Amino acid sequence: MSQYWSPAVRELTPYVPGEQPRERVIKLNTNENPYPPAPGVSEALRNYAVDHLRLYPDPTSLALRETLADTYGVSVAETFVGNGSDEVLAFAFQAFFCHGAPLDVPSITYSFYPVYANLYGVELRKHPLNNQWEVDLDALANDSERSGVIFANPNAPTGHAHSLESIEALLKRVADRVVLIDEAYVDFGAESTVALVERYPNLLVTGTFSKSRSLAGLRLGYAIGSPELIEGLQRVKDSFNSYPVDSLASVVGIEALKDTQHFNACRDNVITTRERTRQRLEGLGFEVLPSKANFLLAQHPDFAGAQL
Repeated sequence: MSQYWSPAVRELTPYVPGEQPRERVIKLNTNENPYPPAPGVSEALRNYAVDHLRLYPDPTSLALRETLADTYGVSVAETFVGNGSDEVLAFAFQAFFCHGAPLDVPSITYSFYPVYANLYGVELRKHPLNNQWEVDLDALANDSERSGVIFANPNAPTGHAHSLESIEALLKRVADRVVLIDEAYVDFGAESTVALVERYPNLLVTGTFSKSRSLAGLRLGYAIGSPELIEGLQRVKDSFNSYPVDSLASVVGIEALKDTQHFNACRDNVITTRERTRQRLEGLGFEVLPSKANFLLAQHPDFAGAQL
């Protein structure tokens, strides 16, 4: 431990990225897409004017946000983009969850949430999953004093996803604070809560280009919410780095959003493979949770995880 570190840094427990095996290993541990990006991505890279790299990118990422807005049927003012959804989540923690009250979160979920909470001094109030390994929305909504609510839908690592109706019931009960729904895996079979943004100004939905759009190596994520929430994210961004999304990433992201045929085909293939894998695991005696993500959570009654 360095003598030069601040006390806050000494107390950090950093996020540990998934292992990156290099040879003779089929890599499944970070839930990357097995299919390549849309063909238009390759064309955009080939045709990109390299001379543009001498210029700073558009700090508003307007062209990308316009395409994002068209894709999801919202206004540009309801969109935000960043270097991966992890950066967007970091901005959200700073913008909305530092109220001196606990942030309600499932006890089993994306492991970056406690890292950000520790980094920004946000107290987490963890709620156990229910007996079906589902996020307990009633528990998340029960407390009156909170800085907000955050959960992934579908959740990781369980793959369970709540319906729009159940999430809307939560939003009605938690109207005074931001409810952040992390939809990194939503395209693999769950219902997106973007449809609820117009009715609930406290709803912020985050997403990523890493999973269903095969751009994990690019680092591109987004948020959709009321203009009030987007302005909060923008204020944090502009106080940290006014140019978070580079011009090349914007061009590639636009092409990935435009090719709906490629997107739908790859998504459907992943879903088909997931269900086939589930059936085969069950045939081998595994207990497998239903999943709306691109992964499965399973256990075998006769073998511990370490043995497998």
